[in-house]
Amino acid sequence: MPELPDIEVYVEAIAARVRARPLLRVRLGSPFVLRSVDPPLGEAAGKRVEDVRRVGKRIVLALEGDLFLALHLMIAGRLHWREAGAKLPGRVGLAALDFEDGTLVLTEAGTKRRAAIHLVRGAAALAALDRGGIEPLDADLAAFRAALTRENHTLKRALTDPSLLSGIGNAYSDEILHRARLSPVKLTSRLTDEELARLHAATRAVLTEWTDRLRREAAGGFPEGVTAFREEMAVHGRHRQPCPVCGTAVQRIVRAENEVNYCPRCQTEGQILSDRSLARLLKEDWPRTIEELERNPALGAPRPPPAPRRRSR
Repeated sequence: MPELPDIEVYVEAIAARVRARPLLRVRLGSPFVLRSVDPPLGEAAGKRVEDVRRVGKRIVLALEGDLFLALHLMIAGRLHWREAGAKLPGRVGLAALDFEDGTLVLTEAGTKRRAAIHLVRGAAALAALDRGGIEPLDADLAAFRAALTRENHTLKRALTDPSLLSGIGNAYSDEILHRARLSPVKLTSRLTDEELARLHAATRAVLTEWTDRLRREAAGGFPEGVTAFREEMAVHGRHRQPCPVCGTAVQRIVRAENEVNYCPRCQTEGQILSDRSLARLLKEDWPRTIEELERNPALGAPRPPPAPRRRSR
């Protein structure tokens, strides 16, 4: 799912192309992507874009007439800038926002249609779409502490709860916790003052660094290839790859469509967190420490990097 750094770079790229220009029309490839009925979508046609902003993980086009067009990409939604009037692509094309100089195309891979468009009127209606979490890059330590400790959750859950912190999801929460050297299952109520300060600093650093990195990659172009899995990440999506800090094999816990990636040496004092499904399968063979894990090559050895693909001639 695109998160705060990805959304910020999307917002900048869209704003550079459409701010102060009229939205000619919105074409739908799937009627199910539109999740609002009043005002009707046709009312957005011809309205000038006054601003483009991020609200949580939504991209919002503020239109004249106090209208707001909000796009939520969910897990597999992506945006593309195409030539004016571009045709919606096959099965993945959900919507196209037409402007004089180009078309913003919303696509979604896979069969589940979760991406959403809302057209709402007024600031109050837009605020109703916001889950209410604080902006992590704007919050000082006191505000961060208050939000994070409002309820007693694991750190992984607290960081990804949009009612507590805005814009952080599965990928960057893994990176933040690795940077802070904290266990993803540690409870917020058990954080020391020093750990809270470390987590606050790591949150700001990781989100800022990745926003800057993605901005440099886009280099003024439109960001394509947005993904939650990047080679430069420390732990997210790097199961059994060596931790860049200590070389220990990165471990993960998979639950439904979410996963937790962590380094057991840097974050959990050598303990292997229990993946419930695998633990039930392996029973007494489930490794509980790095030493037990490394004695079982099938589970613990870091995987070698993939061999480069040979180009066909």
